[in-house]
Amino acid sequence: MLKLSKLTDYAVVALVRLGQKEEVTTSPVLSRSTGIPEPTVAKVLKILATQGIVTSQRGARGGYRLAHPLEEISIATVIQAIDGPISLTTCVDGGDCDARSTCGLGGQWDMVNAAIRNALSAITLADMKNHTVTDRLGGLRAPSMPGGPAATA
Repeated sequence: MLKLSKLTDYAVVALVRLGQKEEVTTSPVLSRSTGIPEPTVAKVLKILATQGIVTSQRGARGGYRLAHPLEEISIATVIQAIDGPISLTTCVDGGDCDARSTCGLGGQWDMVNAAIRNALSAITLADMKNHTVTDRLGGLRAPSMPGGPAATA
């Protein structure tokens, strides 16, 4: 199962909340407004700052702010900042594979991976904030799960 880390989920929440604020915001303030534990918010913001997604300001009036508007930050950018390259399998993009000689699918996962990467690159944090992900993807909706209600993006 392909699953994003909790840190990536927290990063999206924190970034969207940061995008709603005009001023520099501290990690304790973001923690209170998001419900994410403050040490986790601080860790996420530090990572995002090293990746240039947020900027940090030191001092008594210090804190964090977005380096770019929400409309310019894709979900793919956040995932890569927190979790590293988007890769469905180890053999994607020429990666190592123990079964390369017997598998017969060499290179096929690259196309699937590229499609997922392109879809994630097309979704911005503004889409997440404004609930316009389905608009961005042309009305594409997540499939419903057997025995459960239909999921919507």
